[in-house]
Amino acid sequence: MVSPEEKKELRHLLRPRLAKLNKFISTFFYVGFLRPAPGTWGSIAGIISAYTLLITMGFSTFLLILLFTIIIGFWTTKNYIKKSSKKSDPSEVVIDEVIGQWITVLPIGYILEIDEFLTYELLFLWLWAFVSFRFFDIFKLGLIGWADNLDGASGVLLDDILAGFAAGLTVVVLIVLI
Repeated sequence: MVSPEEKKELRHLLRPRLAKLNKFISTFFYVGFLRPAPGTWGSIAGIISAYTLLITMGFSTFLLILLFTIIIGFWTTKNYIKKSSKKSDPSEVVIDEVIGQWITVLPIGYILEIDEFLTYELLFLWLWAFVSFRFFDIFKLGLIGWADNLDGASGVLLDDILAGFAAGLTVVVLIVLI
């Protein structure tokens, strides 16, 4: 049995490690500290990691990783903001851009699942997915703007999730037109 004093000591030892883990994940491996434009760097990291994950692990595994990342991203962002930041949406938190970018490329991932030989033919779609997501993330139209005004981790992540869905729809339209 662990005594209350031992529990307190254990919490004291774990707090700095958890703070570092929150920072590591919410800044997506410290990409969020790149300047200028950390959100753009986060989106670049998102598109590169999405491509790598989809090519190496497939669409189904990518979906599971995306869902896990949304849950972990929310938790770490909430803790990072609470403990380490005076801002409600610190610029170094870019896990939201990564998640939004991953949502944007879901239609491309689905096509790759059907025909993996289209990898190089879809290069234009990858570029479009990046540009489209950045557009919606920057201009925050409609519900995206509403979500951006929410407090805490909900506002940080939800606006980029919605921007990812909006940009993903433009990817679907482009696929249909091609």
